[in-house]
Amino acid sequence: MTKNDLTVLGNTALDYILSVDKFPNPNETTNVNKLKTFDGGSAGNVSVVGATLGLKISLSSAVGEEFKNSEYEKKLINLGVNIDDMIIIKDKKTPIAFMVTDPNENQIFYFYIGAGAAFPETEVPKKIIKNCEILHLATGNPNFNLRGSETGKSLNKIISFDPGQDLHLYNNEELKLMINRTDILFGNHYEIDSILNRLKVDINELRQIGPDIVIKTCGKLGSIIYCNEKIKINSIYRPAIDPTGAGDSYRAGFFKYYLEDKTLEESAKFASAVSSFIVEKEGCQTNVPSLEEAEKRMNKFFK
Repeated sequence: MTKNDLTVLGNTALDYILSVDKFPNPNETTNVNKLKTFDGGSAGNVSVVGATLGLKISLSSAVGEEFKNSEYEKKLINLGVNIDDMIIIKDKKTPIAFMVTDPNENQIFYFYIGAGAAFPETEVPKKIIKNCEILHLATGNPNFNLRGSETGKSLNKIISFDPGQDLHLYNNEELKLMINRTDILFGNHYEIDSILNRLKVDINELRQIGPDIVIKTCGKLGSIIYCNEKIKINSIYRPAIDPTGAGDSYRAGFFKYYLEDKTLEESAKFASAVSSFIVEKEGCQTNVPSLEEAEKRMNKFFK
């Protein structure tokens, strides 16, 4: 088996993206202005963007029977993503994410777990973990991710963790254990601040628990890398048609440069360039740039 750059564990899902004028209060109705369906799921997004940029990727997610021979499956295969270890669950639907966005780009998420309910009873794919440089644990079942991190650590892999909107599913003991096994921690400003508050630590103490590298994305304010120093990276601002998926594409872009031994600053600048394309159109995988397109935008902005 050819050595992979990245093994991704987590959700592959269908995204239902809704646009509203305002979020309703309980027992109220609000009109949906737009409704569209796209391929998504954090693990699927990282895999599609990363493979487009040239990374060799294996993906393991729990999906329904209808995923077989779907356009989503065909896309992954055409991009060269290894999906031999996808978990196909009979009589269950592929997970569905409902993402509701207001005019201020605030978002509320609802998630139909579907086939993902099988994660706790499923063995982690040791073969594809053994065969990668980085194991990325995306949004997904905490039990499955914890067992994946244990396997990854036993095989001396670099562990990347992005809890995303599933952060609340980890109790404090599980969260601390996962952080302890993590080498690279990703989160937006809300998620990183929530982790610090829950574990009652500051950013330096968080790094002492586990991750050498903590990357906090801050939307249009850019991103911050906490390592042996604090590195601030400007965002490449583009009017956001849809902010969904920007974080996943940032991670994929970061991995592309990081695995080529670029500096953390260079990796984050490239990640910013990649994510700037994603927000320009609706859907997490609609406007994925080529390596050349992303580098051209990066070089132009950061010259």
